[in-house]
Amino acid sequence: MKIQTTPQLATSKCVPCEGGVPACTLAHSKAQLAALNNWQLSEDGLVISRNWKMKNFVQAMELLNACAAVAEEQQHHPDLHLTGYRLVRVELTTHAIGGLSENDFILAAKINAVSEAIGL
Repeated sequence: MKIQTTPQLATSKCVPCEGGVPACTLAHSKAQLAALNNWQLSEDGLVISRNWKMKNFVQAMELLNACAAVAEEQQHHPDLHLTGYRLVRVELTTHAIGGLSENDFILAAKINAVSEAIGL
């Protein structure tokens, strides 16, 4: 896999993953993550995540619903967390391969785009 820019990722489409493909290497994940604003790599290199502190509960739900819509469209589903009524955390990993795939970076770019579209 080659490293892609955020616009390239945001216009790509997730492909179904049922396993059988290798997870991204740690080096690749770090390099690809450099193209995405505000996402962090877990210590074990298996998950990328992003946090938002929203103005209120309604705004938090707006973001979560936007994430859910793009995830469903891409058929790649993140772990979504809402705590303290306005703290949102999105975690991405490809469960079928036990690590990160290109789909995770594509969805992260798309989530960045929807968060910007709602004014975040």
